[in-house]
Amino acid sequence: MTPGLAGFIASGHDELAWDQSVAGVLEALGTGFDIVPERGGASAASRRTWLDTFDWRLYRAGLTLEYVGRARGGELLLSGGDNPPVTQPVIGWQAARPHLMCDLPNGPVASRIGDLVAPRALLAVATVTSTTTTHRLLNEDGKTVARLLVERPSIPGPQITRLAPRLAITEVRGYPGAARSAARLVSAAPGIEPAASPPFTEALRAVGRRPGDYSNKIDTDITAARPAGQSAATILLRLLDTIEANLGGVVADTDTEFLHDLRVAVRRTRSALKLFGDTLTGRAGLTKDEVGFFAAEFKWVGDLTTPVRDLDVHLLDFEETARSLNAAKPDDLEPFRHYLEQRRRREFRILSRGLKSARFTGLARDWRARLTAIEEGSSGTAGAPVRSGRERGAAGETTGALAMERTRAAFAKTVRRGAAITLESPAETLHDLRKRAKELRYTLEFFAPLHDRGDQAKVVGDLKRLQDCLGEFQDTEVQIGEIRALATAMLAAGEAPAVTLLAMGEVTAGLALRQRAAREDFDRRFAAFAGIEGQRRISALLRGRPGR
Repeated sequence: MTPGLAGFIASGHDELAWDQSVAGVLEALGTGFDIVPERGGASAASRRTWLDTFDWRLYRAGLTLEYVGRARGGELLLSGGDNPPVTQPVIGWQAARPHLMCDLPNGPVASRIGDLVAPRALLAVATVTSTTTTHRLLNEDGKTVARLLVERPSIPGPQITRLAPRLAITEVRGYPGAARSAARLVSAAPGIEPAASPPFTEALRAVGRRPGDYSNKIDTDITAARPAGQSAATILLRLLDTIEANLGGVVADTDTEFLHDLRVAVRRTRSALKLFGDTLTGRAGLTKDEVGFFAAEFKWVGDLTTPVRDLDVHLLDFEETARSLNAAKPDDLEPFRHYLEQRRRREFRILSRGLKSARFTGLARDWRARLTAIEEGSSGTAGAPVRSGRERGAAGETTGALAMERTRAAFAKTVRRGAAITLESPAETLHDLRKRAKELRYTLEFFAPLHDRGDQAKVVGDLKRLQDCLGEFQDTEVQIGEIRALATAMLAAGEAPAVTLLAMGEVTAGLALRQRAAREDFDRRFAAFAGIEGQRRISALLRGRPGR
């Protein structure tokens, strides 16, 4: 196809206008060509489904994955990025059903997207059915010199949604000039315009979506001058949006990242209530007891989700763990995998019941109602006159003053706790420091719109490297304890062959080595974060927009 000849779309807002536009194109082409239907005359029908993960990993990587159904089987088409498009035949593929990477056979598409997508599932984000009619354009000698393709797409469903027809001129070998002439006639026809968006984008727009419309990031429009209570409510509402967006995927057990994102949003909510829940209190706002109640309820949600997530971590890392064995064989761990899967099924039933319960539903409903009232300024907290903001949690405190105060306090607490850790300090002190570092990280994320991006990136970079070290230390200790407890439970249930217990022992030994390495790396990571340069970076951050 000659470049630039495939980008036409009928304008207008209804089928009548579109039909008139297509008729106008045929009339315009008739001034330069004879037009006859393609041999056979039948319209070709097709069904296209675009796939991506819930968090748009392919789109964010500049890739588009499309499934095209055929009479026998179908194929996946991957395009975008720096590589040429690739296709992969698939048999028995049900595009509407979620597909984990283990469902996709080896092939060029699987090899390109496997590491990018896993452990997420591929989901159908838009489906379009089309009928395409082809017209041959003949010259004076009656030879076919170009073709006009008129595609009439629609969104299937209980009520079919028609989309604007798309038109293309295709070139016939040996007649490039004719194709260009036809394209000029099409572009000049009334009601026809260049197709600025690909079919994928048009399909998403028709169903009320846009590419990248989900992210677990805390994207808000808070400003430094806004009352602190309103900004706190905005942040917490954004976190509630994330919880509710992931709820369906958790209950359906679509993939493990739904639960992960829900847990992160719950954890951030609990930290936000601890960091600045006092700004929600005041005249017509929440009472201190109500803040305490909601904090306790979100702790319940966090505790409810923990067992399944812990088991997910073991299962997600299982293949890599099995391959890392030296003395034991990977197959020796299979009874352990079977036990983990059984236990996860039991824990998941408990989790599912909890998330479907009236307690959780009421929590989400009541929390949204109270936060919305504060955000909209219908409470005294949000609408009170602005005061100096020096009083902690003052109803009139500005968001900028709140950000500076709480960020400085969180940084000082993290530095103070870390500086007190020595080689003789128990593991609990590092665990506590990890919590303080996490609170600081959340504080930086909550107030990111107020900070200079460059200054923010420097502080977060140092903090993230410290968090990685502390996370490795704690996670390995937790996993060691869990594996020992699981081994005891397996032994008591008579489900632990000797070779499996030996293999599990080797796994815990490897985890212990990783924990020791993290502990030895702590001093270096902490010095980089809390040293003179680190303190200069946090000072530069706090001298920015929040202080103005």
